[in-house]
Amino acid sequence: MAIRNPGQFIPTTTLLDVQEIRSVDVTSDEFKDLLVRLYQTTNSIALNLNVKDSGIYSLDEYVTGAEYFPNTGYSSSTAVNPSPRQVFRKVINFGTLPNAGTTNVAHGITVNANITFTRIYGCATNTAKTSFLPLPYSSTTLINNIELSVDNTNVSIITGIDRTSYTTCFVVLEYIKQ
Repeated sequence: MAIRNPGQFIPTTTLLDVQEIRSVDVTSDEFKDLLVRLYQTTNSIALNLNVKDSGIYSLDEYVTGAEYFPNTGYSSSTAVNPSPRQVFRKVINFGTLPNAGTTNVAHGITVNANITFTRIYGCATNTAKTSFLPLPYSSTTLINNIELSVDNTNVSIITGIDRTSYTTCFVVLEYIKQ
């Protein structure tokens, strides 16, 4: 089975020969062809770079470069045309995990009917930096589980046991605006 769209990649092989560039007569058709190839290469780089998912994890809202499919409620007959939706990312410096309870930290995102969260995840590190927990955390022992959730105002983490030795916790929120 052939892959229809394996992703956005640009060639890594030499597309233009440096010697060719130096030897072309700037008044020739060959030079015009060279300029077209340079333009096409630059355009290909820009198009591919603009749709790559960025590895920047900022405390401020950041456009990742990733895109979701167009809103299925839009079509060529609606007032809004369907177009890919940008993914936004924001990191919440959550701080210390709770002691068998709930801690809420404001995320600062204006949540309304147009916001859809697509990914909510994180990691907690204990003081000695010898233990790390993914968030949310699932265990076969129910009391060890850690719940991670988001509402219109806060990121919430619920623990069943004392997890205050985990003093560094980052939660990543990714969302689209429809």
